This record gives sequence, structure tokens and C-alpha cells, in this order.
Amino acid sequence: MDSWLVVGAVAAAGGAATALQAHFMGLLDRAGGTLESVFVTYFSGGLVIGLVFLLLRGGNLLPAGGAPWYAYGSGLLGLVIVAALSYSTPRLGLVAAFTIFVAAQFALGAVLDHFGWLGAPVKPLGPGRLAGLLLLLGGVWLIVRG
Repeated sequence: MDSWLVVGAVAAAGGAATALQAHFMGLLDRAGGTLESVFVTYFSGGLVIGLVFLLLRGGNLLPAGGAPWYAYGSGLLGLVIVAALSYSTPRLGLVAAFTIFVAAQFALGAVLDHFGWLGAPVKPLGPGRLAGLLLLLGGVWLIVRG
């Protein structure tokens, strides 16, 4: 089992990369447009992961064949995420855009957990979780209204 410090460091690096990526996509959005920003983001990332995938896995996609059908839509959802970040960050600012993003993630995550939808493990939405979500929504309001 991985140490929580290692996993936490990886998560923190991902969070920092997300903030930088959103900022860079916002710059691309302002310079050329949302579609151009999304294209550059996916094209450059696609080239890198394509090379890594060929080098480390030989291009073999067979292990991914056991995933449920809806899991293959993750790339389309990634397009929505990248486009929404590209569009919203230069207009709202990084903190406001990310606050709304995180609140939406938590809210949908709580629903998926509560009902066990799409293969999520069932974690009932108790009073503590509900209070946390309501506090989070209050935080969104405070940050966005500034």
C-alpha cells in the first residue's frame, strides 16, 4: 500500500499542474479562442502520452477492454473540463473558477457515492457530509462574490 505522504504529494503535484494548466489554457483562450486552447491542450498532451504509451506498453490497449462501456467517455468529459477551464478562468479568475469546479465535483461525487451510481462505492450522505457540502457552497458564494 502506498504511503499517504507519497499519494498526497502526487495529488498536490496534480493540483499544482491543474492550476498552471488552467492559467495557460486561459492565456491561449484569450489569444486565439476556446477551441484553439482545447486543441493545443489535447494535441500536445496526446503526443506525449502517445509516445509514453508506445514506449512503456507497446501500444497494447487490451487491458482497458474490461472497463464498463461508459468509462470510455472519459476523454469526452476531459474535453468538457478543458474547455470549461479554458473559458472560465480568464473570465472569473483562477480561484473563483476552481472553487466552482471543486464544488461541482463534490456535489456530484456525493450523489454518486450516496446512490452507488456508475460503480461508485456506496457512501451514504449523512448529516456531516451534507453540512460540509452546504459550507462548501457558502465558500463558493464568498469567493465568487469577492
